[in-house]
Order: sequence, then C-alpha cells, then structure tokens
Amino acid sequence: MATDQVPPTSSDPLDEMPTVEPEAATAHIDDSDVPADKGYRQPEVDVDALRTLLDGRYREVRDLVRANLAEHAQILVDEEQMTTADFRERVKDVVVMMAGTGQTGMGFPEAYGGGGDIGASVAAFGTLAFGDLSVLVKVGVQFGLFGGAILQLGTKHHHDAHLADLVAGRTMGCFAMTESGHGSNVQALGTVATYDAAAQEFVITTPDEPSRKDYIGNAAAHAELAVVFAQLEVDGEGHGVHAFVVPIREDGRVLDGVRIEDCGPKMGLNGVDNGRLWFDGVRVPRSALLNQFAEVTPEGRYLSPIDNPNKRFFTMLGTLVQGRVCVGGAGINAAKVALTIATRYAVRRRQFEAVSPDEEQVLLDYGMHQRRLLPLVARTYALHFAQEVVAGQLHDVFSGPGAGEEGSDEHARRVLESRAAGTKALGTWHATRTIQECREACGGAGYLSENRFAALKADTDVFTTFEGDNHVLLQLVAKGLLTDYAGEFEDMDQLGMARFVAGLAVETVVERTAVHKLVQSVRDLLPGGDRWDQEAGLLDPNYQLAMLRFREEHMIGGVARRLKRGIDQGMNPGAVFSRVQDHVIAAARAHTERLVLEAFVLKAAELPDGDLKVALNLLCDLHALTTIEADRAWYMEHGRLSSTRSKAISREINALCRKVRPLAVDLVDAFGVPEEMLRSAELLGWPIGSDD
Repeated sequence: MATDQVPPTSSDPLDEMPTVEPEAATAHIDDSDVPADKGYRQPEVDVDALRTLLDGRYREVRDLVRANLAEHAQILVDEEQMTTADFRERVKDVVVMMAGTGQTGMGFPEAYGGGGDIGASVAAFGTLAFGDLSVLVKVGVQFGLFGGAILQLGTKHHHDAHLADLVAGRTMGCFAMTESGHGSNVQALGTVATYDAAAQEFVITTPDEPSRKDYIGNAAAHAELAVVFAQLEVDGEGHGVHAFVVPIREDGRVLDGVRIEDCGPKMGLNGVDNGRLWFDGVRVPRSALLNQFAEVTPEGRYLSPIDNPNKRFFTMLGTLVQGRVCVGGAGINAAKVALTIATRYAVRRRQFEAVSPDEEQVLLDYGMHQRRLLPLVARTYALHFAQEVVAGQLHDVFSGPGAGEEGSDEHARRVLESRAAGTKALGTWHATRTIQECREACGGAGYLSENRFAALKADTDVFTTFEGDNHVLLQLVAKGLLTDYAGEFEDMDQLGMARFVAGLAVETVVERTAVHKLVQSVRDLLPGGDRWDQEAGLLDPNYQLAMLRFREEHMIGGVARRLKRGIDQGMNPGAVFSRVQDHVIAAARAHTERLVLEAFVLKAAELPDGDLKVALNLLCDLHALTTIEADRAWYMEHGRLSSTRSKAISREINALCRKVRPLAVDLVDAFGVPEEMLRSAELLGWPIGSDD
C-alpha cells in the first residue's frame, strides 16, 4: 500500500474514494515473475504500539474494561457450572459491579453519573466482548437499549426520574419493542396505547398473541421498568408507534395487568433473562410517554414537531442507532478472541513430518492453515478500522459540537444509519464465520468448552439477527444508495423505493454512480491505459479500491435498471422488488465492502514510514485481494478479471500469507484480549507436539 493520498473532491459518499499517488504506489508492487522475497525485509511488530493504534483515543477506557474482565474471570467457569437461575443472578451482580466502576455509563450525561462521551461508551461496550457475552448483552439491554431509549426519546422529566438510578444499576429495565408476529417490521407493532383524557392516562393493551412482546432481555427476572413501544391512539385516531415507560415489577412482584413468561433455554446467552410480556389494560400517567418527538396534551391533542408520520417514526428509531453500532463492534471483538486462541495454538501444535524426518511441522507453517486463518486476521483489522469510523460518526452526530440542536445535520444522521447497518451486518457475519473456522482449526480440542469456542459460537450466533436482521439492514443500506439520501428517504418502504427508483431516469442513477468516470480517473493514475484493470499492480491501493468501487457501482446501476424494467412492464412494485432483492442485497454488501477497505487504506496511509506501516500494509493487501478473489466469478463475468490475472491474485495472496506468518502471533496479541479471557489451558498452557 502507498502513503500519499489525494483528498476526495466531492461530498457525495459514493465519490469519496481515496486515491494514492502512482509513484508511491508502484514502488510497493511485486510483479508475479519476481521472487517473493526480492527487496523485501521482514518487519518487526511492536505489539504495544500496535495495540495503542487499535485502541485509539480510548485506550484508558478499554484498559479499564480489560481490568474489570480479568477481575471477574471466574464468570467464564460459572457459565458452565451454575444453574441457569443462579447464573442469571451472577451476571446481574457482575453488571452492577461494573456499573460501579463507571465503564457502563460513559455515554450518559455527567449530571446523572455518566461520562458524557458516546464514543467512550461504544469503546467500552465493544471491549466487553472479550469476556462472557451474557454480561455484554445484559449491559447492552440495561444501558444501551433501556437507558438509551430514555435518554434519546425522553425529555428532562424522564431523565431526572430515571437516569441516575439506571446508570448506577439501582433500577433495572428492559426494551420492549419486538413482537412475536412482527419482528423487524416495527411500524406494524400490534400493542396499543390508548389515551384516556378523562383520567389523563394511557392504557397499554396486548390485543392478540402475535402482539405479545417477545425475546425481551431483562424481562423474565430482573426488570422493574419497561420501555414499551406501542401504537398510539388518541380519540380514535392512530398516530403510529411511540414509546412509554411502563412499570412491570415492584420489589420483585409482577404488577397487576402485566403477564411475564420466561422464553426458556436458548442456544446461548443463558445468563440473560429473556422473556415475553403481555399487557391487559395497564394504565400509566400521561407523563409516561417519551415525548422528545411527540406530545399528547391533557385534553387529548396530539402535537409533534415532525408532521410526516413516517419521517417521525424513522427519526425516532434513528436515535437508537447506537445499539446497532455496538453490536457490530462486539461481533468483531468476539472474532478477535477466537483468532487469538487459534493463532497461538497454530504456532505450538505440530502435526506430520512434512519437511523434516525428525520433527513434525507447526500447523501455521502449512499453507492451507495460513489460508484459513491469516485472511481472517486481515479482515478483522479491516473491520476494526471500519468500526472505528462508524463509532466516530456516531459520537459526532450525538455528542459532537451542535449535536441535538435544531437544524443539526440530518444528512449526517442518514449516512450514519446506513453505515452502521452495513458495518453491523458484515461484522457479525464475520464473527460467525471466523469463530467456526477457528474452532475447526483447533481440531477436537476446540470442541471442549474450556477452550471458549462453545460459548463464542453459541453466544454470538444471535448477533446476526438482533439489532436488525442483517439482510433487512442491507436493504436499508441499498435504499440509501438508490435514493442518494434524498428527502424521500425517511418516508420510503420497499414498495416506495421501487416506485421512486422507477420514476427516476435510470441514467440519473447510473450517472451518479459514474462507473465510466471512475474508470477514466484510474486510467490517469495507473499504468496500462485501457487495460488498467489487467496491468495495474495487484498491490496498488488504487487498483484494489477501483475494483471494489466498480463492482459496487455496476450493481447499483443494475438494480435501478431492473426496478425500472419491471415497473415499465406494469408489474406490481412489491413483486418487482422481491424479484430483484438478491441484487439489492449484493449491491449493499458491495458498498459496505468498499467502505471497509477504504477505512483500512486510509488508516495505513496515515501512519509514518516504518515497520508498523509495512505490517499493516501487508494485512491491507491481504484483505483487499482476498475480497476480490472471493468474488472473482463476478469480476470475470463482467470483464474485469482475466483467468490469468485471477490466478496471479491467488498466488499473491499465498505470498502475502507467507509474509504475514512470522507476524501472526504479534498481530493477534495486539488485539489486547486479557489472558484470563482466553482460558484454553489445553491449547495454550503447555507445549503440544510429538516430542514436547
């Protein structure tokens, strides 16, 4: 990778592809006919310096969490040995103790015992993923979902009434949004809140079984309050989904009109008390409405500063984006735990006399083992830096200068929501894939609970569907791409998106994506003229980014054409959208892949010359080329990759794996997973091998 970049010239998110000066870029190119080690000096990794880079501005915060995790390391054993009921209490106690250190309240205002720094809150939460994930999810429910809803959707009355107690862990709460019959379609929730003007109360009712609240963390055992999302009805008129603070327990007793049922054993996260909730005419005062975006007057007039109900709904949900950002980061950090264990094991475990008759070979010296683990290490670094970008955007939107003021940048919020959705999807899918690969790479030993993979697999599996099913989230990303974050964005469902795009001249979408402009700009930067994509250096970041950008923009234009063609043929917009849904998801995924690589390229470019930069560039190249290789069929179908060049990419990946191999342990040690969180004594605690 190269060092000097040309600043982007457009504010359009799709035009912000960094470029690198060609002179600097070509200096790092290895031609396929040159020996892999010619002119190459193996870098040395300063683990502490790399950890400092990864921890960023919040190293002290992350170290506080690491220390708390180490102090409570016994909980990893408790998860295996305690009954479910006892373990739930253990998890609750650990969460409350951690709250006492300040780590869980960093995103709340200082006036209520918080730290006033949303970025610090995201960093602390992500670091918790190194430990027991029931603790992480319990923290997410209490402080992210329940506390975040009161903070972002409520006003001073609600803050004064609840924030100090919930930040300290004195009041436990839950976030009652999801229903059995509605899932991701929050606008269609069935729970109803009817305003009784005579009593100045809202009456909360569950009208049928599909409208019961389901999978609600903290509900089965510990929550005293619930933030309940319900359809607001005033004088017979519906005003859409709103949130209410509803007491559900007092001194451990379930209150009248509330029914609670335990969801029972789950695949994982059994330290979290998920439950179901029903409400039978439960009355709460008018002040229970979280009224940041809407109010009901005593006499029963509905007031809101946002006239359009769809825009009001999406604005309300948009304030809760922090949970989505946090889950993505947690998934990435869980993958770091798996990679640390598997990589350390791979440099100690020997198997077969492959190159010496006297000694079996270390696993990580096998090319296939390198291929299995090292690209995942590289992708983890890439996703870490992409997560760093989205966490920074979240901080700026909600606690940066001017945040929360009238007229604050709505465009920035929409960009954040889209990027958070895409990064969460890729980060959690990556966790699922990485943990499975690492388990297999540790053989039968990886199947033992002591070695952490059992809990990692079971506890992270749900990450791909909570805080938004990943495929639904990628549809949100695609909607933003196709509408260019237009004013219609807030008001548009899937059918609306199909109609909107069909109503555009397709040339407008294609011109905005401007593949031909991209190709021309790359021709100007790289050798090869019209054959830039066949002759550019494989390790040139301009080439790597251009390949991902070309795929992204070609897919976006293809979706637009397909939508328009179906509408022009008189098909139902919903049927048209369903037919092209796979293309929609592919375009959104390609867009997010490009953003991930872009974040990595920029981070590497910022570093001063030296071994750390060389090491990160090796990882960045490995990530970029394995991303292209994984979709080589698409590139070949669209004339962007010859069979000869495809083979050259695979050879280069193998060469990069050999270069990364000596750095592997240092690279995973830099993640900073506390030793106490690794456990895995059988894998890591004593020499393993035929003669050891």
